[in-house]
Amino acid sequence: MNNQRIAGGNELLNPEHLLKNILKIAYQSKVADLGCGSMGFFTLQAAKLIGDKGTVYAVDILREVLSSIESRSRQEGLYNIKTIWSNLEIVGATKIPQESLDYTILVNTLFQTQKHREVLAESFNLLKAGGRLLVVEWKTSGGPIGPTQEMRISLEEVKQLSIELGFKIEREFVAGDNHYGIIFIK
Repeated sequence: MNNQRIAGGNELLNPEHLLKNILKIAYQSKVADLGCGSMGFFTLQAAKLIGDKGTVYAVDILREVLSSIESRSRQEGLYNIKTIWSNLEIVGATKIPQESLDYTILVNTLFQTQKHREVLAESFNLLKAGGRLLVVEWKTSGGPIGPTQEMRISLEEVKQLSIELGFKIEREFVAGDNHYGIIFIK
């Protein structure tokens, strides 16, 4: 495991561990990092795990975030990443074929919206039957770092909304000192 510390990145979460050992992303998979963020820690790690025959879609609403991902992926020699500009709050807006993905990833994305159901529904629509969704969010009992308590979404709310949409819970886990994690199957 890579023990290099990256400010704001794997100081709080370890993308390699979460994707390789917890989610167990398979070689040649199709993955979407929904709300990928400008550093793209999970996008880049997923791209390394799936190899050159897989595809990672880095999805974000901010164009400058996607430009940053494109630059970082070129610097790392990763050519299996496609950037998609989309609003995840609008179900069906993401320009990825429905039911085409093996995995979707929502890491620190849900707290940034009030439209949790819509974002989870978009993830559901993009996944194949049997596809898996990884959700990692800030614990509601969090400390001095991270978003305000009012912005955080509880594990119970994520579970309830996801089950209502048709997901089944595969596994819950502690993602870090400040985060919870859960994997759903479509």
